[in-house]
This record gives sequence, C-alpha cells and structure tokens, in this order.
Amino acid sequence: MIERPYWINRVRAAWQKKPILWLAGVRRVGKTTLARMLPEAIFMNCDLPSVARRLEDPELFFRAHLQNTVIVLDEVHRLPDPSRILKIAADAFPGLKILATGSSTLAATRKFRDTLTGRKTVLALPPVLWTECEAEFGIRDLDRRLLHGGLPEALLNATKDDGFYAEWMDSFYARDIQELFAIRERTGFLNLLRLMLRQSGGMVDYSALSRECDITRPTVKAYLEALSVACALFPLPPFHGGGRREMVRRPKAYGFDTGFVTFVRGWYDIRDDDRGLLWEHLVLDVLRSATSAEGLFYWRDKSGREVDFVVRRGRAIHAVECKINPDRFDPESLIVFRGLYPQGRNYLACPGVEEPYERRLGKLILRVTGCRSLLRELGEGFNL
Repeated sequence: MIERPYWINRVRAAWQKKPILWLAGVRRVGKTTLARMLPEAIFMNCDLPSVARRLEDPELFFRAHLQNTVIVLDEVHRLPDPSRILKIAADAFPGLKILATGSSTLAATRKFRDTLTGRKTVLALPPVLWTECEAEFGIRDLDRRLLHGGLPEALLNATKDDGFYAEWMDSFYARDIQELFAIRERTGFLNLLRLMLRQSGGMVDYSALSRECDITRPTVKAYLEALSVACALFPLPPFHGGGRREMVRRPKAYGFDTGFVTFVRGWYDIRDDDRGLLWEHLVLDVLRSATSAEGLFYWRDKSGREVDFVVRRGRAIHAVECKINPDRFDPESLIVFRGLYPQGRNYLACPGVEEPYERRLGKLILRVTGCRSLLRELGEGFNL
C-alpha cells in the first residue's frame, strides 16, 4: 500500500478540532484506501447489508466499540439515516473519532436531515498532488501526471486507458448524480460534464453552455451546482476590491482532474502548448489543499489582464502565477494587480523547482517556487 503521510497528518489534525471528519472526493480518488491506512480504526463498509444491520442501533454499536477510539464509516451515505448515526456518535460518545467518507458534501442528499454543524470538519481529497508523485508514487514524469491524471489507478497505469475514463463517467452519473440529485436526463448531464472538462480553466458562460448542450439556462445552473457539490467541478470566483474595471461576477470552472481533461480532448501525448493550462490545474490542487479552498480566487480586469490565483489571508493578498518556464513569465498583469493591492507575496509556481528563490522584476519581488514549498508556505497557520 502506498503511504500518504500528508493526508494522514491532515486527518489526525482535523480530529483535534472536531470529532467527525467528513472526507469528500470523487469516486476512486483514494478515500477508502486512505481510511484503511489508519491502523487503529474499525473499518465499516456501509455498502454492505451486514454493516447496515449492525448500525441499525447506533447506540449499541458505538458502546460496544468504546475501546476503539477511531471508527471509519466508508460510503456512509448508503445508510438509511446517516446523519442520525453521526450525530449520536458526536453527542453521546465524545471520546470517539469518526471518519466518514462520501463522494459529495453532507448536504448533497436528502438522507441528511442534519448537516452536523459544529460537530464536523470537511476535508476534500483531490487527485494525487504533484508533491506526492515522486515521493510516494514514484512518478517523476510531469507529462505522465498531466496526461493520466491523479486518480491513483489511472496514474499508476503504464499506458492511458480510455476505457477507465469512460467507465468512470458512467459510474459517476449512475452512482452519484442520479442517486444523490435525482437527475434523470443522462445525456444532457454528461454532455455538460464533457463540455466543462473540455473548457476547464475558462470562465463560465451559462447562456453559451445552454445553447451548446441544448438544455435550459436554469438547468445548466442546477447541473453545475451538482457537479460542484459532487467534487467533479471547482468554481473559482473572481477577486475584486471594488475597482470599476475588475471582473466581479463570472467564475472560472476547473475540472477535477487533468486525466479527464485530456480524455475528453482526445489527447494521447502532451504538446508544449498544452502544459501551461494543465500545470495550472496541478497548482490549483495544491492551493486547495493548503487553504481548504477558503479565500481562493482568480483576478481579471476588463482589459484581459489576469492573475492565475489569488489567496486572501487577512489583509495579505497573495498572488500565484503558474509557468512551466520561469524565464518566460510576463509580469505585466501582476504589476497592474499590485498597483491595486500592494500587500502580499508574489509566487511563481513552476515544476522542477526544489528550493524556492527570489527574483526582482522592476519593483516586484517574485518568489519562484515548486509545489512543495507553495503547499508548506501557504498552508502555515491555516486552521484545518
């Protein structure tokens, strides 16, 4: 079993705050495998009828396992009344630590009558981070990570298997979307998912999506919300401070995994022009992990100048730009941004940078960094 110490540490740190940790992420991203890495845990697969029967009386079940302080409820949303079980665990057995896994947020299904406010921490597990590829997975080839994506099974395959991605999408609709959201229009939904993956990293235009998928604008919004809640799409809002020429409403939307982006685009190799956008996805995964997606934006003005990512921490407004080759970075947009928001650090995230270093570009101080340093520096002091 491949060890994932970063995420195990995140799990244990979360339990210092709240008794219940909700581990969310798309199917086959590695939630179950990660949960099994906790040697002290009682592991319960809630897909099994025998487990459902054992949990019919949660008070008796938890009382019988008081000596085991960690209990994993894998795919807990399969149970008839999962929120009741988690609430009893948190309120009546405060010494227990519960790890519950699911493919979406707690509020995604009508089965959850209580979202466990004040009792839970939510941790979103992304595809394998670039920081993990070499250290834990033995993958040193950036193009392989970009092409195959970060679902462990696909990443570890020697060749890209289209059947894996096609089967995943069918299963995602049948097991998650249809079950949790009762969306019955399979063709329209999957057409929209494919279109969003093909346009991943672009700004959302509801009217254009409606025309291209032949579904109504309200339906587009409802489907995009379902994709976001189910962890398959990440909407990134624009950062603005009241400037009249700043983008203030239209979010960007990123697909959850580069392997599916390359799959829907029909790519079997990575060209030089493709790497930049795909690398942006990997940096976003790192930033989401460092910040739990709190205070994370992009910035763009009406002249088309753009900063890839903005991380707000109190009064500090950090800018993160992504570039494969740091020598080709054009600082024009960043200069304009810093004219409006002078307080914060400027990061240039590049692959292959083992030790961060600083460069001066006019009045700007630019910190050139790899993903590991970015994860460490922007994750410092953040409440898990």
